[in-house]
Amino acid sequence: MKHTTWLFTVLLLSCLSLTVTRETHAQAQAAPLSIGQTFTIDSKALGETRRINVYLPAGYAESTKTRVPVLYMPDGGMAEDFLHVAGLVQVSVGNATMRPFLLVGIENTERRRDMTGPTTNEKDKKIAPRVGGSAAFRRFIRTELMPEIKRRYRTTEETAVVGESLAGLFVVETLLLEPDLFTTYLAFDPSLWWNKQQLVQQAPNFLATYKGPPKTLFIATSNEPGIVTDAGSFVKALQAASNPAIQWQYEPMPQETHGTIYHPAALRAFRQVFRPAAVSSGK
Repeated sequence: MKHTTWLFTVLLLSCLSLTVTRETHAQAQAAPLSIGQTFTIDSKALGETRRINVYLPAGYAESTKTRVPVLYMPDGGMAEDFLHVAGLVQVSVGNATMRPFLLVGIENTERRRDMTGPTTNEKDKKIAPRVGGSAAFRRFIRTELMPEIKRRYRTTEETAVVGESLAGLFVVETLLLEPDLFTTYLAFDPSLWWNKQQLVQQAPNFLATYKGPPKTLFIATSNEPGIVTDAGSFVKALQAASNPAIQWQYEPMPQETHGTIYHPAALRAFRQVFRPAAVSSGK
């Protein structure tokens, strides 16, 4: 009888323990982690649906009067560069080394199509089934994405674009071909080799003759020899033009590789180009 009672007690305690474990597990179920907002645009310019990811800077939601500039980024998918750039914006705004910006990430569908202009170089054409779509991608940004961002969020007229490698090529090409699209251009390890360095060859004329609203350009390069050479030629054109309408900075970062430059270059660019007014004036 004692043995039966003992066995019943053990079984009862085991059941109670299992019930508690299940209840505790149910209470500890993970919830989705959100760092921003996401939506899609059915693009007529591109003939496809594009996903847009948005990070709202600290303080934006607390005041209905707050308006912020917008930083657009190709390669802006959650599995691309959106998360680490959003982290840089968050920490830089938090420690007052950067002004608050709305970050708008454009998720890729055909990256090499969207980031490149036309080319006559047969070797270039082999990097993807389709290339040369940068004009259509800019049209998407200008006529569909920017109006949608203005409709959804409280923004100022200040805009910027940031990109690395082929996206850096897109940044530089946009400055030369459609400079009014953005206020500030940030290009890291731009692939200026595209189409036999055509943008490098076009740069002197544009830089010498541009008389539009002021533009800011930040270029950074890694230890990639070809990219450094092409960027160096572009910088020489900037120096020769000495155009007061284009404020520019060039940051060689030889300690970085093509695969590591984005994060440290973005941190440096944000601190130097988007500094709060008090920091910029030396206060």
